[in-house]
Amino acid sequence: MAFSVLNRRPDSGLGNVRSSPGDPSRNVDWVLLLVQAALVVCGCLTVYSASRTKTPGSNALPYGYIFATRQVIFVIGAVVAMLAVMALDYAWLRERARFFYGLTIVLLVMIFLLAKVSNGAQLSFDVGPIKLQPAEFAKVTVMFALAAFLSEENSDSVTYERFVGALWLGGIPTVLIILQPDLGSSSVLVALLMGLLLVAGAKAKYIAMITLLALSTVGAAVVTGLVNSYQTIRIEAWLNPNSQSDRLRSFIFQGKNALRATATGGLTGKGWLNGPITNTKGDIPVQWADFPFSAIGEQFGLLGCAVIIGLFGLALFRIWRIAHLSRDLLGTYICAGVFTMLLWQVFQNIAMTLGLMPITGLPLPFISYGGSGIVTYFVMFGLVQSVHMRRMR
Repeated sequence: MAFSVLNRRPDSGLGNVRSSPGDPSRNVDWVLLLVQAALVVCGCLTVYSASRTKTPGSNALPYGYIFATRQVIFVIGAVVAMLAVMALDYAWLRERARFFYGLTIVLLVMIFLLAKVSNGAQLSFDVGPIKLQPAEFAKVTVMFALAAFLSEENSDSVTYERFVGALWLGGIPTVLIILQPDLGSSSVLVALLMGLLLVAGAKAKYIAMITLLALSTVGAAVVTGLVNSYQTIRIEAWLNPNSQSDRLRSFIFQGKNALRATATGGLTGKGWLNGPITNTKGDIPVQWADFPFSAIGEQFGLLGCAVIIGLFGLALFRIWRIAHLSRDLLGTYICAGVFTMLLWQVFQNIAMTLGLMPITGLPLPFISYGGSGIVTYFVMFGLVQSVHMRRMR
């Protein structure tokens, strides 16, 4: 007895109880967490700088204070949601995947009945000053439902029956989101479906089939008028950047100024709050939500843009690493889904800022203003952390 007491290792602040290497609390990926925190801080600073010159009324605070304050509140709520997800074993959620998926479908249907029309689209429920977008939350629930469904078959390849089932799971919410219409969010779900099936071992012809079905669905929605002119004008403006049409002018103006702001920042930028386009003229409508990368480019230049892209690259690498360390296929597919959506959304937002893709309104994760988007990606990163924390078999 004396020997065991004298040779006991120092405790870790919890009396004489020492946590085992398999304790989830000891396996947080702190690198990923710090990268996420850095992106959020950059996002709050960008939201403030890109919105500070606008005032909602003569006696009101500048929008910069309002939006930045709201963004911080969104982040606090998102952190609570992420910690709750991290505390759960992701495998415990497998049995709840159907419930959350069904709830998502119900919300996507209800939005056509209850949501207000804004710019010809029905995207969110207005709950006081907060707008809840079911399409954002669908990214999490559809991803988890697909991951749970595909992991049921412990195989290196996807059977045709499993492929068709996944197609239905991803296709139903995608079509509902296209009908809102929200082409940006629907493209994320298409990328998610393709990415997960690719990781699960689907044949190339299956991936080609998904691409063809997605393009056909969007084409049919445009031709039949289900996608309103507000959405199609964005594509026309991208295809005809030199058009003098009054119908396209505002979108061409917005896109060209976003590109000009990014390009004129030079190597080191003009300094925070010193961008002539971002901080003075206000020539980029809703810059804090749709084009935050242009504000970063103008104020912090090429180096600032490289830092942001580098942070996203590091986050993607850590998620890829966690996917390989996962104890099971469910964890691997969760990480693959988050990896695919993050990669596509970052590419789409930056590409539309540079004029390489049409304007879709798809936010830049952790950077753009918006509560639904912030909470969604915090929850997804919480799921990735849950996979990493429970990787010990």
